[in-house]
Amino acid sequence: MAHYFAPLAEKHSPAFGLTDDAAVLTPPEGQALVFTKDALVADVHFLSHDPAHLIAQKALRVNLSDLAAMGASPIGYLLALALPQQMTAREAWVKQFVRGLAEDQALFGCRLLGGDTVSTTGPLTLSITAVGAVTPGRALRRNGAKAGDDIYVSGTLGDSALGLKFLRHEITPDNDYLIDRYHLPQPRLELGQKLFGLVSATMDISDGLAGDIRHICQLSGLGASMKAELLPVSSEAGKILESFPRYKKLIWNGGDDYELLFTAPVQERDQIQSLARDMSLPLTRIGQMTAAPEIAIWNETGDNLLSDDQGFRHF
Repeated sequence: MAHYFAPLAEKHSPAFGLTDDAAVLTPPEGQALVFTKDALVADVHFLSHDPAHLIAQKALRVNLSDLAAMGASPIGYLLALALPQQMTAREAWVKQFVRGLAEDQALFGCRLLGGDTVSTTGPLTLSITAVGAVTPGRALRRNGAKAGDDIYVSGTLGDSALGLKFLRHEITPDNDYLIDRYHLPQPRLELGQKLFGLVSATMDISDGLAGDIRHICQLSGLGASMKAELLPVSSEAGKILESFPRYKKLIWNGGDDYELLFTAPVQERDQIQSLARDMSLPLTRIGQMTAAPEIAIWNETGDNLLSDDQGFRHF
């Protein structure tokens, strides 16, 4: 399999065309390295029949989203790929998988640093370790929120979870926009690199707003009060929810949004809205951090929509 992946690594340092057992990476001058790792399993994090190039791109992008949440710029990645022993048309699948990685390497400015391929009696499994760089002391963290800070999210919520409903044929006919949001998350790398000095805590939303806001709250010893009517929903998702209101919970607990969730002092409101305009990217203020430990999304009648919802859990 090495001959398929070698072109992704290039012939020179750090990976030397995958001719050695390890890469030799020199950090960019004056930069600190940032590492993140995500594992994806067929029919848990993607559908086993998804096109190979989209599986590759999603796997890379969810890791780049973690770099974005730290305010880092991508350098490269390590890949581990476990292919089922009974997999048919393996060579063709790998070629398409590599094509997807090559396209996203060009798009996001990173390259393969190394990895391994093995066979497995279990489902298709892959894991990527992404490496990024950030100026020392400028990495964004989850733990700095203060009571009274505003809570923001980038983009829109619930699109990916609704896209999965279409792919599972729970909603018909297909909606290409929402399906695309499931297959191809958009790591907010540029945004993350511009948030330093404006925000107090940052993370990406992978397990749904309801689950991920808890991490910021726990690390800061605070609660969060948000309003349901402020949660940003795309026009495509809004149309679907009009017909299928039972799926409204996916806005805050569906997972796979890969938008940035961040808190910021009240005095930064104008700067954040200016940044949103400059980037043509919605940055929506959805609530505030509270001294009381309760975490709530309030509807118009004063009910906490999170009374039974905790977000996606792996275990």
